[in-house]
Amino acid sequence: MTLDYFSQETQGIPLVFIKEKHYLTWLQEQSESLTNWVKAQGFTAKAKEYCVIHSNNGHIDKILVGVSHGESPWSYCHLPEVLPQGIYVFDDEEHEHAEAVALGWGMGSYEFNTYRPGKKHFSSLVLPKQVDSARVANVASSIHWVRDLINTPMEDLGPEALGDAAAIMARENGGKCQIIKGKDLLKKNYPAIHAVGRASTEEPRLIDITWGKTEHPKVTLVGKGVCFDSGGLDIKSARGMRMMKKDMGGAANALGLARMIMQAGLPIRLRVLIPAVENAIAGNAYRPGDVINTRKGLTVEIDNTDAEGRVVLADALCEAASENPQCILDFATLTGAARVAVGTEIAALFSNDDDLAKALMQAGEEAHDPLWQLPLFKSYRQFLHSSIADICNSDGSGYAGAITAALFLKEFVPDDIAWAHFDMMAWRLKASAGSPEGGEAMAIRAVFRYLSRTYGG
Repeated sequence: MTLDYFSQETQGIPLVFIKEKHYLTWLQEQSESLTNWVKAQGFTAKAKEYCVIHSNNGHIDKILVGVSHGESPWSYCHLPEVLPQGIYVFDDEEHEHAEAVALGWGMGSYEFNTYRPGKKHFSSLVLPKQVDSARVANVASSIHWVRDLINTPMEDLGPEALGDAAAIMARENGGKCQIIKGKDLLKKNYPAIHAVGRASTEEPRLIDITWGKTEHPKVTLVGKGVCFDSGGLDIKSARGMRMMKKDMGGAANALGLARMIMQAGLPIRLRVLIPAVENAIAGNAYRPGDVINTRKGLTVEIDNTDAEGRVVLADALCEAASENPQCILDFATLTGAARVAVGTEIAALFSNDDDLAKALMQAGEEAHDPLWQLPLFKSYRQFLHSSIADICNSDGSGYAGAITAALFLKEFVPDDIAWAHFDMMAWRLKASAGSPEGGEAMAIRAVFRYLSRTYGG
């Protein structure tokens, strides 16, 4: 698979990558005229620096690119936008970080232009033979799709449209998609999903995708699909509600990861469960103090209607466990507390399996897709105590919010199934080189690397 930002041409402008620590050595090996030109341009091979070298006839001969951390794709994301528009090739076909360059190029060639014409112009890169072009294109295009889903407002991507997008993706990649919606959720015993989403003009639903051979190891992904979160009757402030189209970022990332898995043909039996709802306000909205049932049979007292994501995930996680998969991985824009703990660019990781957590952390380091493990501190389970139900959906103290949310989810996953929970921002507050403000893929490159390694892809 190739995309516009990866060219099929064989010729182009050579890119010469120079690590900052090797710059002085490199400079000593150049001609006097080139040395003088590079110095005059102020190029010192620092990150994000580049220097255009012209030939005698005035055309671009090559471009020098400064690199600080050559193994990270983020070191190259800015290039397709900032370089003079054209087609580029590697000066060194055996470049040691060619795949990182290619992936960074692909991730950086993104602009959300659904509602206005695109303003950016991206250059193209010719991929050398050593790069697995199909894999790079798969990952880059899946990340673009994740960003598009998150950036699209609820008006055009509510529960119904999210279900349609998931079904199309599944069908295009040989999977199957079933959707249970509205009152059928009650008939089929998904009461928590229904309770949270029933106040919306768009019916709540459970999106259920299956793919792969039944004899392969089972892996189940779960994604929080709250397409807009008003906070419900515990309504958010205007500022707090402003970005809540992104509250389905967990679903977008789960679906993007599923797309990567399918297109790579990993030998697993994949299932994806997305509870898709709008947390709206109406006369039939669920209320603080209500007690709702769950698929597992546990009753939940609602302390705060704005802690809705964990409630819909409860039903989905219970169903995920029903097939006893080798692992369950859930993705959710779940708590502001996780953002306070690890910031906006790191996904907080919780797991009931130390080996799984260590493997995911290692994959995150290798993929430059940062994760940080937080504890499932059992003592904090007391904060979810309810005097009238099995569990309360939140603790009003404000302390350890990410941990108590994860402990709530843990109630719906059996201890003998390896489970990891990713609490993520799924959004960039400020544009950075190669990453525009808006929806973002988080943790899924790390998980894709882990799954590829574990299951032999």
